[in-house]
This record gives sequence, C-alpha cells and structure tokens, in this order.
Amino acid sequence: MIVWRAIGWVLFLAGLSVLVRDLIAWFETRVWMPIAVGQLWYELDRSSLNLAQAVIQRYLTPFLWDQIIVRILLCWAFVVLIGLGALILLLARGRSATRI
Repeated sequence: MIVWRAIGWVLFLAGLSVLVRDLIAWFETRVWMPIAVGQLWYELDRSSLNLAQAVIQRYLTPFLWDQIIVRILLCWAFVVLIGLGALILLLARGRSATRI
C-alpha cells in the first residue's frame, strides 16, 4: 500500500512540476502551449517511446496504440500526471479505523 502511495505522490508532484514549467514558459513567451505527454516522454527518453510503440503494435494490437495511447500522448502532461497521481492516491488511501 505504501508503495502505491509513494508512486501516486511522485506522479502528482511530477505533474505539478510540469505545470510550473508550463507556467514559466507562458510568462516568458505570452503563449499558452503546455507540453504534451508524448513530447515530454520524447524529450526524456525517445528510444523507450519508440520501443513502446513497436512492442504494443507488434505484440498486442495496433488499435491500442493508434486509437488509445496516441490520444493520451497528445494530452497535456500536467493534467495526465496530476490526474493519474490523484487517482492512485485515492485508490491507495488507507481505511480509517472506526472507534466504538
């Protein structure tokens, strides 16, 4: 349970840092252009992005890559990271003990 909470916090904080990056770029350029998930992944490690595409299309189904994953890769990175982190934190939250 604690591992999932740690993953959730890492994703949530990564999303906040990407949002700060986007806000800084907006203040500098006066153009709101948040980075997409795919662009962020490409800048961090382009070979793993290419490998993921090849594996998913070859061994799973091209439909999964073309219709689902590409749509996620085009979304704003901060929204996806914060949303995924919050979802994991919500699912991994501990149940409160009830006192009688």
